[in-house]
Amino acid sequence: MNKPLYLPARWTQGRLLACALLAGLLTLGVGACQQAPPEDAHAHDGASTYFTCPMHPQIVRAEPGKCPVCSMDLVKATKQGGAATPATAVAPAAALTHYTCPMHPQISRKQPGKCPICGMDLVKAAKAAPATAGGPAAAPEVLLSAQQRQLAGIRVAALGGAASTASSAAGTTVLTGTITANANQTRTVSSRVAGRVERLFVRQTGATIRAGAPLVSIYSEQLQALQQEYVLSLAQQRAMGTSGNQYGRLVASARQKLRLLGMSEGQLRTLAATGRPTSSLTFYSPQAGLVQAVGVTEGQYVGEGTLLVSLTNLSLVWVEAQLYPEEVAGVEMGQSVQVQVAGLPDAYSGRVVFLSPEREANSKVTLLRVQLANAGGRLQPGMQANVRLPSRGPTATVQSLTLPQDAVLRDSRGSYVWEQVGTAGRFRRLKVTTGAETDETVAITGGVPAGALVVVGGAYLLESEYALYQGTDPMAGMDPSIKM
Repeated sequence: MNKPLYLPARWTQGRLLACALLAGLLTLGVGACQQAPPEDAHAHDGASTYFTCPMHPQIVRAEPGKCPVCSMDLVKATKQGGAATPATAVAPAAALTHYTCPMHPQISRKQPGKCPICGMDLVKAAKAAPATAGGPAAAPEVLLSAQQRQLAGIRVAALGGAASTASSAAGTTVLTGTITANANQTRTVSSRVAGRVERLFVRQTGATIRAGAPLVSIYSEQLQALQQEYVLSLAQQRAMGTSGNQYGRLVASARQKLRLLGMSEGQLRTLAATGRPTSSLTFYSPQAGLVQAVGVTEGQYVGEGTLLVSLTNLSLVWVEAQLYPEEVAGVEMGQSVQVQVAGLPDAYSGRVVFLSPEREANSKVTLLRVQLANAGGRLQPGMQANVRLPSRGPTATVQSLTLPQDAVLRDSRGSYVWEQVGTAGRFRRLKVTTGAETDETVAITGGVPAGALVVVGGAYLLESEYALYQGTDPMAGMDPSIKM
C-alpha cells in the first residue's frame, strides 16, 4: 500500500493560492471575451488589413513575413478604404486635410488618433484633391502656415518675370566653363637616354622657368661611349691631316648621334675643344613658363622617352564650355565673347577658337573653346568661368522661360516645381520638362504656364513636407524587382 504524501503546510497553502489566482484570471478573460463587442469581425468594414515594415513603409504584403530590404519582421496595419462620400465629390477642397503618421506616411485617417504601427500621435497634413469623374487626379498640394513660410524663406515669382528669369539680358546665352592651359603653348621634356637622374633642378609645380634654364641632369653610360667615339674620330682626323678626310664621315656621324641624344651645339664645341667626355647630360627648358608637372626624382633610373618635366605658358589660356545643339547655330569661329571669371571683378574679352563638330560620348552637348589673353597671370587652370554668347538670328527674339536651379527639384521620375495656388500658403507640385541649363538657371519648356507663381526660394521645404505627408517612395531609383 502506498503511503500518503504529506507536504509542508506553508508550501501547500502557497501553491493553492497561486492556483486560485490563475483560475480567477482565466475566468475573467473568458467573460471579457464573451462580453466584448465583435470589433475584430465587423469594426473594420470598408478597411483593409495588411503587413508592412516599420522601417520601410512602402513594403506591403498580404501575409506576415520578412522585409525584403532590411529583413525585419513585418507588422500588421490597417488602411481605411471605401468610396468617397457625396460631400467629397461636391467639395474636393474638404479632402485636402487628413491625419497621418510622421514615421509611416501610408497611414491616413480622417480623425486624429494613434498610429497603428508605432503608436505615435497622428498629425494634420495636406492631401491631394481626389480625381474628378472622368478626369485625371489633381496635383498634390501642401498647406503651410504663415509662420512656416517665414521660417522656410518661401519666395514666389511669376514664371517669365524678372525675378524668375536669371539669364541676364534678353538674347544672351550663359555657358558654364573651366579655364584650362593652352595646349599650343605646352611643352614636355623627355629623356633621350637611359640612365640615372643625378640632379633635379626643378622640384615643384607652379615654379616660373626662363627659357634655357637647366631642368634635369642624367648620368648615362651610353652617352659616355658616344662621346668617346666622337673624341676618337676627331683625334684620328687631326692626326691624318689633309689625308684624313675619310675620317670626316665618322666625325659627322658621331656628332649627329650626340645631337640626337640632346647635346647642344655649345656642349659639342666644348667636348671637341677639351676632348674630355662628360658623365652626365643636362636637359634645358625649351621655353619660358610654369612647371606643370615633374615626372622624376633624384636617383631614379629612367629609360628613353620617360617624361622629365612638363612646361606651360599661361600668357594665353582657354575656357572650355559645353553647348546644347540648339545653341550651336548662334556661334561662329572667331566670334568675340565676354567671359566672367568666378572671384574676379573684371570681365575678360575672348574669341571662339574651337567648336567641336561632334557631340561628347553619351551626352547631348558639344565642346566650345574660347581663348583669353592672360597678361597679368591672374587666370589659372581650374578656375570657373561663365561665357556669355550673344544670340543671333531668329533665336534672339525668343524669350525663354527660366527658373533658378534651386526652384527645380529632380528625382528618378522627372523634374518638378511648386506653384502657389489660390490664397497664400497653398502650393501644388507640378511635373515639368526642362531644356538648356547653366550653373544658375534651368529653361522650362513645358508643364507650367507662363505667368504662374512658382516657388523660387524654399522649394526644398515643400518637397520634404510632401515626402513626409504624401508618402513619397523613399526607395525610388532602387531595384525594381522588390515588390511594393
